[in-house]
Amino acid sequence: MTIWRPDPSLLRRPAYLSLAEQFTRAIQGGVLANGARLPTHRRLADDLGLSVQTVSRAYEELIRRGLIAGEVGRGSFVQTQSGEPGSPYLPERLGELIDLSILKPVCDQIHLDRMREAFAWLGENLPSSSALSFRPNMVFPRHRQVAAEWLAQCGLDVSPLNICITNGATPAMTVAMMSVAQPGATIAAEAISHHTLKPLSTSLGLHLKGVAIDHDGMIPEALDEICRNSSIRAVFLQPSVINPIATQMSRERRVALAEIAERHDIAIIENDVLGPLIQASVPPMAAIAPDRTLYITSFTKITVPGVRIGYLAAPDRYVSAVTNRHLVSNWMATPAIAEIATRWVGDGTAGELVDWQRKALVVRHAIAGEKLAGLDCRAHPQSLHVWLHLPAGHTEEGFVSQARLRGVAIAPGSSFRIADLGWRPAVRISLGSTTEQELGIGLDVIASMAIGDPEAALLVI
Repeated sequence: MTIWRPDPSLLRRPAYLSLAEQFTRAIQGGVLANGARLPTHRRLADDLGLSVQTVSRAYEELIRRGLIAGEVGRGSFVQTQSGEPGSPYLPERLGELIDLSILKPVCDQIHLDRMREAFAWLGENLPSSSALSFRPNMVFPRHRQVAAEWLAQCGLDVSPLNICITNGATPAMTVAMMSVAQPGATIAAEAISHHTLKPLSTSLGLHLKGVAIDHDGMIPEALDEICRNSSIRAVFLQPSVINPIATQMSRERRVALAEIAERHDIAIIENDVLGPLIQASVPPMAAIAPDRTLYITSFTKITVPGVRIGYLAAPDRYVSAVTNRHLVSNWMATPAIAEIATRWVGDGTAGELVDWQRKALVVRHAIAGEKLAGLDCRAHPQSLHVWLHLPAGHTEEGFVSQARLRGVAIAPGSSFRIADLGWRPAVRISLGSTTEQELGIGLDVIASMAIGDPEAALLVI
């Protein structure tokens, strides 16, 4: 049995979460070693003057975080060597917390209404091929034609034959990476990038090389140097504002990166999941370098989260590989949901929801601008988040932990770090994951922490 015990004088409301944070700091700080046995629920409750239910909830929270494991008949043990990276967002939304950790669009009754209307229509009009066929080519030709129309709104002129319909952006990323690189190959990416990129690369047996960035995204000279000194097969880019630092890369920068990709004959994987939501005249990488860019967009973050459909547009030389990799990893996208996406593009619902989202984000950014005024933030008028650089003296771990103890969940910047090049502690704050009122309250908490003493005692909101 371990000697360390939580300090009851440091407990704050909600007590279970405060207790879980004490254990988290002890585990991550090495005070509690891997395999250490924790006190029983009853014993710890008696020691701290808490209810058994409170301790049980604290242990459940630690299990959610992947820090402990419970074994029936033996007790609870520290588990710090799973080797799996933690997600930047909460796996479950807890009622006491204002959750600004998960990136999602602003949602209201209109989104539920449109989905219910879509399913009612689907019940009357579902094609037999979408319900009964195993053959993607029997299901998706019509969908690919409509997808080409949608991609035109994203700035692309692409043949339906070059489009693979996927169950959202993550499967499209997986297929794209499998299509351009064999296990053991190396892919370059911005030093701060998509949070799934590292675990996905590891799972596919790929090496990941971080490339230095500045205010305009990936630095071309840095990519050129890495390509000259390493065997790079592709570069993964998020040139639009979906990237963690909310940068809208300039056309000049995109052209420079495309020229380097051409010079070294490497593929470009472009993640542009916000697509037409971003009002800008900057063309996508796939329009600048169409012969080597695999372009990804989806509907989940710009219409309704439940419409998990994405489009992967590939140049001719990768179409066969994309088709085969998608077959072996997914077989095909879910036909019924693809029917909804196709109908929405055709009848204008998708465009309606994109316009609605754009207007809702104006309000959210106004709230963020007021609440975080004077702090070192990065955002874009159509970004779903704010990237906040922490003031000197604050650590990500401490800032995120204190925010949670004060009722607010945010994502640590380290979850998006591919390389330490020019790294500054930061957090990502989602603007669309809750109500306007909760967003304002949550941002007030974050702002008060950012301007306060990083060593100050934890407070209660």
